[in-house]
Amino acid sequence: MSMTNLKSILKKDSRLAPGYILLLIWLLFSIVVIGWIFAASFSTTREIFTNTLFKSGIHIENYWNALVHHNFARYFINSLIYTCTSSIGIILISSPAAYVIGRMEFPGRKLLINTFLVTMSIPMVMIVIPLYAVMIRLKLIGSMFTLIILYIAAHVPFTVYFLTGFFSTLPKELEDSALVDGCSLYRAFWRIMLPLAQPGIITIGIFNFMAIWNEYFMALIFANKAELRTLAVGLRSSIQSMRYVGDWAGLFAAVVIVFLPTFILYILLSQKIISGITGGAIKG
Repeated sequence: MSMTNLKSILKKDSRLAPGYILLLIWLLFSIVVIGWIFAASFSTTREIFTNTLFKSGIHIENYWNALVHHNFARYFINSLIYTCTSSIGIILISSPAAYVIGRMEFPGRKLLINTFLVTMSIPMVMIVIPLYAVMIRLKLIGSMFTLIILYIAAHVPFTVYFLTGFFSTLPKELEDSALVDGCSLYRAFWRIMLPLAQPGIITIGIFNFMAIWNEYFMALIFANKAELRTLAVGLRSSIQSMRYVGDWAGLFAAVVIVFLPTFILYILLSQKIISGITGGAIKG
């Protein structure tokens, strides 16, 4: 490597140094905060306030208290049902829609795309009261089915918009070959085109999963029974009771229960998320 190239590389890296330093500070801060929360969840309340974590050993009973006595096991199962069912439903509805919009020309196509863009810009807080009134008339309040339908409807527009970029640039020759071989358009989509869009489907599926898992506002309004609560709503309601009884260790255990699934999911699938986003950007 010549001295000129070396100097240019060092000069370029020096310009990026402030950004790297800020990212490093943010990373260290995040590691310290998350590590302290984990440590506090295995300690006692006294050890938390005296900053002597693990002094009396590891207290796994904090998680038992959160799961059993504070009903977080029920909330966890509810969130799992809401999130998994909604995420699957979103993909099943959005994938065919994105395929048609991305690969076919038909009257009103641009209007349909613009409609999806407009619906994405509407804040949920603006439509929650009309939605609540409609659900009351349909007698659907107090049902898991209601929240699942609302989650699906809320995330379909962005999912369709995201997947359209993947379907629009898939090789048309594969689709034509399948049709020539006797495949119907329906079978060509499910057997050929959908697997080819797997990176985008996995990426948007992870985003939807994390968004629904951590969603609070709609769950607070529509899951208005204790047995229907999600983890986010259950955590908020449990904060008050744990504070009054002084069970701060149990509170930190509940916090870990809430964020651990999405944290693990992101760590395990981070490469797929990055490849899916960059692939969609290149294709778009």
